[in-house]
Amino acid sequence: MRILAFLAVVFLSVTARAETVRIAFIDPLSGPAAAVTENALNHLRFMAERLASPEATYEITGYDNKLNAQESIIQAQKAIDAGIRIIVAGNSSAAAGALNEFIAKHNERYPDKTVLFLNISAIDPALTNEKCSPSHFRFDAHADMKMLALAKFIATQKQIRRVYLINQDYSFGQAVRAAALTMVKAARPDIEIVGDELHPLAKITDFAPYVAKIKASNADGVITGNWGSDLALLLKAAADANLQAGWYTYYASGIGSPTAVRQTGLEHRVFAVIEGHSNMAMTDDLDAAYRARFGGSFNVPRARLLMDMLNDAVLAAKSAEPRRIAPLLAQAQRKTMYGSSASMRAQDHQVLQDLVIASFGPLDATMKFDEEKTGWGWKTAGMVKAADTALPSTCRMGAL
Repeated sequence: MRILAFLAVVFLSVTARAETVRIAFIDPLSGPAAAVTENALNHLRFMAERLASPEATYEITGYDNKLNAQESIIQAQKAIDAGIRIIVAGNSSAAAGALNEFIAKHNERYPDKTVLFLNISAIDPALTNEKCSPSHFRFDAHADMKMLALAKFIATQKQIRRVYLINQDYSFGQAVRAAALTMVKAARPDIEIVGDELHPLAKITDFAPYVAKIKASNADGVITGNWGSDLALLLKAAADANLQAGWYTYYASGIGSPTAVRQTGLEHRVFAVIEGHSNMAMTDDLDAAYRARFGGSFNVPRARLLMDMLNDAVLAAKSAEPRRIAPLLAQAQRKTMYGSSASMRAQDHQVLQDLVIASFGPLDATMKFDEEKTGWGWKTAGMVKAADTALPSTCRMGAL
C-alpha cells in the first residue's frame, strides 16, 4: 500500500507539472531602436509572470536582431537550435518579412519541428495579404487599417487642408505613404498633399533639414509612420523650429515619443492611432501594476492580447506544440484590456480590434495618468470599431 501511495504521489506531481512555454523575442535590443523593443520585452515578461499557472509557465528569451533582416534569420536559427518553437518579433517589417519567409521554409523542411511566428508590431500589409503564411499571426492592425482610421479622423478636421507625408524608407514606411496618398484623398478630396518624403530608417540624427521643408510647404498637417528615435528626433526638430502643424502618427504613444511631443508644445494637436491608452476605462489593474513596477504605462496593449490568446490556446490544447495551438490561435477571441472584443481572422491570421485616435495634452479632470512624467496624457479624440477596420485580404492560406 505504501508503494502504491508513493507512486500515486509521483504520478500526481508529474501530471500537475506546468507546461513550460519557451518564446524567443527577436527584435533590435541594441542601437537606436533598443528602447522601444526593450519596452515591449518588459511587457511580454510582465504578462508571462501574470499568466503563470499550474498548467503553464512562460520563459521569454531576448535575441538581438540589430534591426537587420539577415540577423533576424541568424537569431531565429539560434532559437530553433535551442529548442524554441514560438518566435515573437515585430521591428522592423523588413526583418519580419525575412523571418516570415524563413519560418515558412523551415516548416516545410522540418514538419516535426514546426515553428510559429507571433507578430507583435510589424504592420506591412503584405504579411497578411500576398505574403501570408499559416505559421504567421499578427496581433496589431496593419498599416492600411491604421491609415483608414486616421483618414476617417482627418476628414473631420476641417482646418487641415495641406498635408505633408514623411516616412521611413522601407517596406512599412512605403506602405504608410501609399495608403495615405490613396485614403486621405478619398476621405477629403480637397486636401492637398504638399510633400512626400522618404528617409533612411534609424540613420538620421538631425531632422532639421526635413522640418525646414515641411515648414516651407506651409503644411498644416503631417502624417508619419515613423517610430522610435526617428519619431522622437523628428518631433524634437519640429519643436526647435516652432512648426505649428497638426501631427497624425502611428507611434507617438511609443516610449520616448511622449516626451518629444511635450517639447513641441502642441497640446492636443499630436494624434496617434492606437489600441487604447491609460486614460480609458480598464478591465483590471494591469496598467497601474505595470506603472508601479516599471515607472511607465502599459503602452503596448497588443502584448497583453498576444499573451492572452496564446495562453488560451496552450490551456485548451494542454500543449505548447505549434501544430496543436495554431488552429486555436486562428479562431481566437478575447476581450482587450479596455473591455472591447478582439478576434483573429482565420482567413489571413490578422487580429481585428477597435482602434482609437488619441490626442496628447495637459491632464484635465477626465484624465488620470500622464506619460513619462510630462504632466501630459492621452485623451480619446475618435474611435473606429473593429468591424470597420476589417479591410479585405488577398491571402490564400495553406495548411501548416
